[in-house]
Amino acid sequence: MNVDQIVPLAGDDAPPTESIDWRDVIRVGLLGGAVGVYLCLVGIVPVFDTRPLVSGIISLGEAAIVAAIATTGAVAARNAHGTVRSALMTGAVAGLIAGIMLSLLIVASELVNLRGFMLNASPQLVALLTFGMGLAGAWVPIVAGLVLGAAAGAFWLVPVRYRSPIVRGFLSIVILGLFAGLLRAPLLAAGMGQLARLLFASEGLTIFGAVLTFGLVVGGRIVRQRFGFQGRLDALPDARRKQLLAPAVVLVLLIVLAMPLALGPFFAQVIALVALYVLMGLGLNITLGLAGLLDLGFVAFFAVGAYTVGLLTSTAEFGLMQLPFWAAVPFAVIFAMLFGAFLGLPILGIRGDYLAIATLGFGEIIGILARSNLMLPLLGGPRGVINIPKPIDVSATHFLAGPVQIYYIALVFAALIAFIAWRLRGSRLGRAWVAIREDEDVAEAVGINLIQTKLLAYMLGAAFAGLGGAVFAGLVGSIFPSSINLFVSINVAAIVIVGGMGSIPGVVLGALFLIGIPELFREFSDYRFLFYGIALIAMMRFRPEGLLPSGIVKRELHVPENVGPATAVTGDTTPG
Repeated sequence: MNVDQIVPLAGDDAPPTESIDWRDVIRVGLLGGAVGVYLCLVGIVPVFDTRPLVSGIISLGEAAIVAAIATTGAVAARNAHGTVRSALMTGAVAGLIAGIMLSLLIVASELVNLRGFMLNASPQLVALLTFGMGLAGAWVPIVAGLVLGAAAGAFWLVPVRYRSPIVRGFLSIVILGLFAGLLRAPLLAAGMGQLARLLFASEGLTIFGAVLTFGLVVGGRIVRQRFGFQGRLDALPDARRKQLLAPAVVLVLLIVLAMPLALGPFFAQVIALVALYVLMGLGLNITLGLAGLLDLGFVAFFAVGAYTVGLLTSTAEFGLMQLPFWAAVPFAVIFAMLFGAFLGLPILGIRGDYLAIATLGFGEIIGILARSNLMLPLLGGPRGVINIPKPIDVSATHFLAGPVQIYYIALVFAALIAFIAWRLRGSRLGRAWVAIREDEDVAEAVGINLIQTKLLAYMLGAAFAGLGGAVFAGLVGSIFPSSINLFVSINVAAIVIVGGMGSIPGVVLGALFLIGIPELFREFSDYRFLFYGIALIAMMRFRPEGLLPSGIVKRELHVPENVGPATAVTGDTTPG
């Protein structure tokens, strides 16, 4: 008996059948090849080839090509739903097609001068794809595509309980390889040089570090699944579960407090910037996530808070009162809240896309005014407001000098605003915002005052953004009109959407992914918006509710197909 007749794919209960849609396989292969060619031509592969992921084994650029081809083979094998032979064949064919497209790129680069309109189609790219053999090595991507595609097809033969740990293991190698430089430095400073050199090279992981990381992640995940730790934890009463999680929460808090002292001022500055965006994200989370009011002019309130602190505290030309930072912060919050009322009153009757356009115009107006000659005597125009003192005046050798103090201040403010937002979400006002987001007409019919409730959303959201601007002014020590641009509003909106609208932990996670990681890897800055676009498309396709959505949003987007509108509300599961 043939082995492919008795070994089904993991998770299949029915007997396997040999049914391959070769048109789908070819389509997946062409798409994967197009992705590989795109990664080469936009510069991701050649630029990041200089960044080792595992020292002496694979670079970040090479890993991008390998991931593109392997994913192509895995998708083709998954769609096959057949036997062992069909999984291997479909994965290999899809990978082969992707490899052929890369080989055609090599041939075209050697025979035609593509650099006239594609700068990255360089001899260095050809050498990378052919291991330095040039046109004579055009066969290399074909063979690599065939092998990687078949290996990815075989991956779908692995039982599901092992498949997930393996993927997590490879992702952990990528993450630690990227953060190797940041992790190696504190280990060397703490006198653990031998351990640092064993795990991390000057850039990327060592071979031992990569194997150890993969083994720990995969082994730990399998042990968790084998003994059912997660299931046992979920089965515990809420009170007991909180008692068990309390030490973990305390440990995480201690790690967060010690991070800037262990990893240095650069890391503290990055986290302070993340906390700043968390503040603004929590504000927009009220306006957009709870009340459903899309505000693309959010940067205006940020600017009001920053300029208020700058003008009231600066010791330079445009300083007005030279107040302490802590005395200026309440004024920043109040003025931003008043600007929120000023914006909210004339546009409260606008809905949908028109509301987004109106708020976008307001944000642009504030930026133009900051750069204009009209406000030059007050705001300084292009020269901006400089010499903004730090919140805490300490010596240069004090451990709170530099961005470290802003790190702790931003964390305290973020925790305070998160608590306020959490209390508001469960309050009567929070439920009124949610009702307005779902249907304004119905909300008004049940007695909700639309004008008052919307206005409160704008004012509170603006106040949080103003507080973020105040922290930014203290962090940077200056404020210029160039800091007031549309991208600030887009970043905040992306944080709320990716994290999960209406979710406070989602805002924190979204800020870490979209602000913290790009700031840590400045070499990725040219591709930041490309990654943003990919992240947003992936979110809308695979997880439209966000990374950590609120319970309401999750229920709205995952109502079972056999549950009608009435049963979705009442909880009745009787088919209608």
